[in-house]
Amino acid sequence: MKEMTTPLVSVCMTTYNHERYLPQAIESVLEQRTTFGVELVLGEDCSTDSTRTVCERYVARYPDRIRLVTSDHNVGWRANYRRTFEACRGKYVAYLDGDDWWCDPLKLQRQVDCLEADPGCGMCYTRASNYWQADDRTEPDHPLHYTDFDHLLCSLTIANCATLARRELIARYYAEVRPEEHPEWKTDDAPMWLWFAVRSRIVCQPEITAVHRRLPDSVSHSTAYRRRIAFCDSLMDISLWFDAHYGTGRNRFRILRRRSSVALWVLSWEGSVGEYLARWWSDVRRCPRLLLCPEGPGLLVKKILFRRNRQKSKSR
Repeated sequence: MKEMTTPLVSVCMTTYNHERYLPQAIESVLEQRTTFGVELVLGEDCSTDSTRTVCERYVARYPDRIRLVTSDHNVGWRANYRRTFEACRGKYVAYLDGDDWWCDPLKLQRQVDCLEADPGCGMCYTRASNYWQADDRTEPDHPLHYTDFDHLLCSLTIANCATLARRELIARYYAEVRPEEHPEWKTDDAPMWLWFAVRSRIVCQPEITAVHRRLPDSVSHSTAYRRRIAFCDSLMDISLWFDAHYGTGRNRFRILRRRSSVALWVLSWEGSVGEYLARWWSDVRRCPRLLLCPEGPGLLVKKILFRRNRQKSKSR
């Protein structure tokens, strides 16, 4: 990674209680091989472990490459995300959370080459692998990836850790969408990429360049099924908002069906039959057309049969 006298790329890395994982994330940035300047901006939010010490150690070792953004009090994930971005000086910004890492030293070079050659392209992303921390297991993401607004509304195939975007477009996103006015949104990257699909062109490169660490107690991948459902609901509510504001509303039923089917799928394995029925009825009241969809009764039958089979196994 070249020194950051006039960085072309800024890496925006927010971190909180990542002391175990942060060195791997930082080293993966330092290992990038580029023909241009790269800076790493660390946004540390008053962690309760030794994350800030790790940050300070790297800043001391690489003062011309790494800068630290922090404060004397915790500001929360959304404000930390925003202030870290605002400290980025590059023409392009790459996102990498402090518990993820890059596995390809040419990631940034290939993405910058793509954006430099195509002024109409606002963001370039690649494929990413998933590392399941609890199982010590790595597997590639699904090979099917989307770049258009309509598909991304129901299937956001963009991994935050695999992106590179134009800084000026990200700034426009904050000014136009004002995500801080939507505290119910449980993520800041999903609405950003949907907005990019409206305002610019997105390119997907086929290489796997990043690894997304799946922790068992994170907001998006909690072991608690109600939290998983709440996160998925939030993603689809974001899509509903974008479909209403930037689309024609033609995707509303498709999004509501996706929102309901994901929740019912989780509830077909977890929770009680009563909880399943309450969610199904709530979704149907919001959109009566869902009553005609097969997944509602189909997953209910599966849940009842699964429950009976499990009870039989316990009684033996």
